[in-house]
Amino acid sequence: SMPSEVLLKIFSYLDAVSLLSVGCVNKRFYELANDNRVWLKLYSGSLRPKWTIWKMKSKQTETLSLGCAAVNDKKPGYWKKEYIFKQTSVFKTRIMRLVKFLDPYTGLPCKNKEAMKVSGLCWIIVLKDKNGKEYVVEKPNLSFKDTSVTILWYGTDWPCLDILSTLKLFGVTPLFPDQSRPPNKNGPRRFSLIAEYHLANLTENSVAVGADELVQLYSLSPGFLVGIWKEENEIAFVMANLHYNQLLERSILGSATVQYVPPPHKPFLDDTDSEYGLHDYSLHLDLHGRNCMYLCASFKCLFCRKRDIENGYLRLRVVNLKDNRKHLPVIGTLGICWETAVFKGNVKDCFVMDLTLLDETGKPFWCFSDPVRMELSTESSGLFDYMGHIYAVDYSDKEGKVCLEIVWLEETKEYIIVSLVLYVSTKKVNSWYGTSY
Repeated sequence: SMPSEVLLKIFSYLDAVSLLSVGCVNKRFYELANDNRVWLKLYSGSLRPKWTIWKMKSKQTETLSLGCAAVNDKKPGYWKKEYIFKQTSVFKTRIMRLVKFLDPYTGLPCKNKEAMKVSGLCWIIVLKDKNGKEYVVEKPNLSFKDTSVTILWYGTDWPCLDILSTLKLFGVTPLFPDQSRPPNKNGPRRFSLIAEYHLANLTENSVAVGADELVQLYSLSPGFLVGIWKEENEIAFVMANLHYNQLLERSILGSATVQYVPPPHKPFLDDTDSEYGLHDYSLHLDLHGRNCMYLCASFKCLFCRKRDIENGYLRLRVVNLKDNRKHLPVIGTLGICWETAVFKGNVKDCFVMDLTLLDETGKPFWCFSDPVRMELSTESSGLFDYMGHIYAVDYSDKEGKVCLEIVWLEETKEYIIVSLVLYVSTKKVNSWYGTSY
């Protein structure tokens, strides 16, 4: 029963977050909270500079903005959209400025954690059933590595797997981040779609990575693991592995319905003869099991000669089977650690591979973070220095393939990497350099 004029006077004292919240009460409050006069006051206040030298210019701008034309000639909600757009642009600029600093070791942004903290970034998954009902799962556990972050969700109220149709991964940030207080999940938030997966016939259409006594792991490319209880055939947990390359952009710059698409790479002039092949590439490789780091290694001066190009791939040999001086020991027993509110486990003979391949200029060329599995090899390796079982690890995507051979030494109870070969797609190379291999 309160007059609209009185409500508008009250609303004029609210900040942007409170205005957006009160607009969710009912239709009348929504219309009043969209009033151009209220939002124009907020918008004009955000234009005030901090430096005294700009005070006169600020007053002129504010006077011009507060004219009747700026209010009456605009549709309801115009200045609300303008204010949100302005604040969003400032926020994105501040975050992108942080990630410009690159780590010379990995070639990736070195202030990812700081940027995530400033932005209030978190990740959620949304499960959708066949009737269109959505289930939001928040509160993940995070595990940071040199080149990736692992996100684990678990709970006791997962919906039935048989009725689920899709799973969506979102990056979520407060609409108006406030560094003086933690983000409020009930406040206005911005959603950025990172990936969408189809869960229909999950166990038949996805890759089985491994299993222990309680769960079976299934991989959904790229970088997603779903743990299924063996007895109930229900979801136990969901794990995502996100590589730092373009992580913040995908988590912040997309929309709730459309994934962020990075700008196309502009080929630069390479004055090297194509007969020479690739040269001066660098590789950073991490092998981990969420909580356990098994290998962290870097390789420099990788190259591929013209004769090493066949079947649409350029071969980069990183670890040579015949050169035991470069064979790498792996720390610990390979496996992926998982946990729920009650149980914990470790699925052996699988791990997460974080690969970062840099071109000769130090720019990320091929990056991924994905779970892979080890398979006992039936072929003879011809190794006389090691006596033990040989495992093969193969990974492939549209940009290339990775072939890894690992020997298990029973006497010392350790794994040794005896061969590592990268196969880079010629299509990827040709589009990167604008040449033809």
